[in-house]
Amino acid sequence: MIRLSRKSLLALEAVLDVALHARPDPVQAREITARQGVPQRYLEQVMQALVRAGILRGVRGPRGGYRLARERRRISVREIFEVIEEIDGGDMDTLSQSDLGRSIIAPFHSNMQNALIGAVGDTTIADLCGQAAAHHSGEDKGDFTI
Repeated sequence: MIRLSRKSLLALEAVLDVALHARPDPVQAREITARQGVPQRYLEQVMQALVRAGILRGVRGPRGGYRLARERRRISVREIFEVIEEIDGGDMDTLSQSDLGRSIIAPFHSNMQNALIGAVGDTTIADLCGQAAAHHSGEDKGDFTI
């Protein structure tokens, strides 16, 4: 099975988390790490890359955190994956450095990664927020009022 890197999936989940929870205050990194179960130092690397790419906006101060830098419908899943693959190097250092590895396998791997990223099409954070809302509306939360 072909998989995206853990860092790419973490970035997507973090942006979706910010989109779902940033009202009215920004979402703090510790809140995201608590929900995702990842170390804050690992998440911060990803968040900084997303801020530099203009996907998220960092808010400083004691009530600071992260907000979306643009509307949900203007942030594509593809863009998030491309940002992370760019900083991650796409694991190219794990490929063989032989002539065959460099001339055949590396380009094949690159094409395969591009096809995988392209397969997400024009899916946006707004689309995923809609899926999250539909998922949560289908849950039976129960009514415990007396």
